[in-house]
Amino acid sequence: MARARDTDACPGALQVHEAADGALARVRLPGGMITAAQLATLSALAREKGSGTLELTARGNVQVRGITDVAAVAEAIAAAGLLPSTTHERVRNIVASPLSGRSGGTVDVRPLVGELDAAIRAEPGLAQLGGRFWFSLDDGRADVSGLAADVGAHAQDDGWALLLSGRDTGARLRADEVVGTLIDLASKFAEIRGKAWRVGELDDLGRLMPGVVLGAGFPPVTTPPVGWINQEDGRVALGAAVPLGVLPARVAEFLAAIEAPLVITPWRSVLVCDLDEGIADTALRVLAPLGLVFDENSPWLTVSACTGKPGCAHSAADVRADAARSLDTRDAEAGAHRHFVGCDRACGSPPAGEVLVATGDGYRLKRASNRPLR
Repeated sequence: MARARDTDACPGALQVHEAADGALARVRLPGGMITAAQLATLSALAREKGSGTLELTARGNVQVRGITDVAAVAEAIAAAGLLPSTTHERVRNIVASPLSGRSGGTVDVRPLVGELDAAIRAEPGLAQLGGRFWFSLDDGRADVSGLAADVGAHAQDDGWALLLSGRDTGARLRADEVVGTLIDLASKFAEIRGKAWRVGELDDLGRLMPGVVLGAGFPPVTTPPVGWINQEDGRVALGAAVPLGVLPARVAEFLAAIEAPLVITPWRSVLVCDLDEGIADTALRVLAPLGLVFDENSPWLTVSACTGKPGCAHSAADVRADAARSLDTRDAEAGAHRHFVGCDRACGSPPAGEVLVATGDGYRLKRASNRPLR
């Protein structure tokens, strides 16, 4: 069902959201990829002109809250190379397998991320997409396809499977057809969408892809790769979960100081990549005491939350604090992932697990765990 609103309120780096705690900017990171210098810029902005923290989103993007000088922040983001298009900056939503080309998977999707990003920016009509419309590129390990992006491609033995809302259309593509096909579908959606902002809101998918019959989707993944990850080139990646997706600027500065390629994952975690073993060992010893999580059995991996009070005026509770307190009696074996939200909009809800909505005097279950977790 299409949303009733006509205006896209999804924030970007230029069109900010006026939250209860001040202006909020969202910086798109295609494929979650960000350089150390770029992260250092964002951490400095958060410290000097924001709330002092960065927020990692469920689409591998980064938010700066409580901004006191919107123009200065936008200028700094652009200077860091994080704003290559003023017209398309909110629609560069590309989620890709975070470890692709380094560990696991059947193909390296990183070149496709760059090609797709450039193609999005080159198509004028795609500026009309909503800020929540997104693309996915899965390297065959089935980690991001289960997140149900609007249009996506999934590497398989018989070619690239074309996906709509995370479900198989039955179409198979050659590698050189992937980007063009995704752009064509996104362009068609922009033309026919009416008041729909997402593919799943269309009343008739046949208008987008005639004759399509959607097959099965992919099991959703709700936990990030964490810990010491051996890369296929002999180097190491460190996977660090960020509790509730809130990354203090000081911790971000330590991550940037390693001067290694970084990937923000759609599970609100960070990958520090291409490290020699000695550097990885030293980095792990420094980062773990700062609150980053490298233990795959940590209960922090079983809980998430929206912003809640005081940052969101719609929220009935400080859901992050409540989510953290819930871990006092919970461990990683306790069952379904739980997502705490402050209102029925249920922002940031993962595709599986329980969603708990604040009522003002407790929580009610909005969605039970009804899909298998990985």
